[in-house]
Amino acid sequence: MRSFTRVRTALAACALSGVLALSGCSVLGEDSGGSASAGAGEAGAGADTAASPEADVPYDVVPLLKPDKKYFGAAVEGAPNSMKSLDTYTEMVGKQPNLIEYYAAWGDGFDATGVRNAWREGAMTLMSWEPFDTPVADIAAGKSDAYIEEYATAVRKLNLPVVISFADEFNGHWEKWGTKNVTPEDYVAAWRHIHETFIDVGASNVIWAWSPNIVNPVKSVKLKPYYPGDAYVDWVGLIGYWTIEEDGAFDSVFGATRDQVRTFTKKPMILLETAAMAGERRRADIRNLFAGVTADDDMLGFVWFNHKKRADWRLEASPLALKEFKRLAADDSFGFDVRKP
Repeated sequence: MRSFTRVRTALAACALSGVLALSGCSVLGEDSGGSASAGAGEAGAGADTAASPEADVPYDVVPLLKPDKKYFGAAVEGAPNSMKSLDTYTEMVGKQPNLIEYYAAWGDGFDATGVRNAWREGAMTLMSWEPFDTPVADIAAGKSDAYIEEYATAVRKLNLPVVISFADEFNGHWEKWGTKNVTPEDYVAAWRHIHETFIDVGASNVIWAWSPNIVNPVKSVKLKPYYPGDAYVDWVGLIGYWTIEEDGAFDSVFGATRDQVRTFTKKPMILLETAAMAGERRRADIRNLFAGVTADDDMLGFVWFNHKKRADWRLEASPLALKEFKRLAADDSFGFDVRKP
């Protein structure tokens, strides 16, 4: 099968010849105020509207796949649809996040407003797409095709880069789409079917993040059978947290998962969702987070989960740890304007 990069190149060529001449506002219930499109050249300069034929060329995400600097991401309540809480977070940590994660249920419309909000501030969105009420086998069988096509068309029309993670933590038993309810075969088939549908409508402006939970709590579940293949994946997004069950070393949290993944793919990795449990050890855990990501050239960065759920992962819950986080975040190797990678 052709590599995903070659597919994107082919799509761009088709677009130049007018085959993929898609433009206009996004669909699926988004706002209609102003144009939702941005051309590849204009988007790189931070523009928000389409004013030239170049808008018909799919945004080239290749420079964003493995940039020179690290992603400095955050998942914050309400963002990116509203940026108020993210602005508060930015002031608190001293740096603007450039990757904003949010969560959407299968069946939700594409949040074009949120993607534009983030882009205006030099950030890219990362959507965790969660099929709570739709069986993964049904998605694989094509029963959601109308929804996927509509969603993919909206993504293509907006023509800004977005990251999509479908059914993350699939190797855990705690999710509806986890190991109790979904086979590896159905998971892979659904992933490939979604990906192929996006490509069919020309939505090559997506970075696809395959996101297992760290293997520590589910050591018996092997990851390779769930891997869709390098032609369908851009990033490996690891999900894992520093808790009192671990000794705090970066390799103790992520090492076993990283090593297992490296037996079947060399795709770059990112900590798609992480945080450290509040308590005396949090400052040390934060130091280990920054040091571990810095030390690995194939580790693209991290997304801090700044929510209070099950535990209080918010940085503001630990003033001394927040101070340490802010000090380390000041490193210029973390964060960059995604419009100018």
